[in-house]
Amino acid sequence: MFDSSEIVLGIDPGLTHCGYGAIRRIPGGAEAIAYGEITTDPATSTPDRLLVLAEEMETLIARLSPAALAVERILFQNNAKTAISVGQASGVALLTAARAGIPVFLYSPNEVKLAVTGSGAAQKRQVQLMVARLLSLKSPPDSPDAADALALALSHLQSANLRSLVDTSTAASTAASTPAPGLATAISAALARENA
Repeated sequence: MFDSSEIVLGIDPGLTHCGYGAIRRIPGGAEAIAYGEITTDPATSTPDRLLVLAEEMETLIARLSPAALAVERILFQNNAKTAISVGQASGVALLTAARAGIPVFLYSPNEVKLAVTGSGAAQKRQVQLMVARLLSLKSPPDSPDAADALALALSHLQSANLRSLVDTSTAASTAASTPAPGLATAISAALARENA
């Protein structure tokens, strides 16, 4: 069993391929605990496929006991059919987390790319390579969906670090004076340089 106090489970929702990636904070960074993808058969009915996703996610949550779930926020899809299936898979992730009492955090694809690569316009391959580097993996994950899920989890850890720094700075500033404008931006830039 893992120490779940710092485990974050990332979910890159999809009905046919749903990426997952669990990481744990360690001194000086993070390590991957588990990653891969949940697949469902397109020839099966949608309700049965959603049931498979739910059961697999419940198993992951029971095995890993994550402290948080990081899920990709659905912003826009050119293909309505894809948008619907991604939305359904995302709903399964949110419901499964809620049933387990795990807080959920949503991140847009651009937020994830920016957090992991330093560029919101990064390509999938760049995300895969940076995930491997940041987690000291021997090679990038074969599945782009698993890499995206690990990137989501990394984004959450970075965001949690930033929130912690901002909360600490805000508390100290509130006692003395008004916080300096642009503090969050300055901290974000410092974290990006540190992770570069």
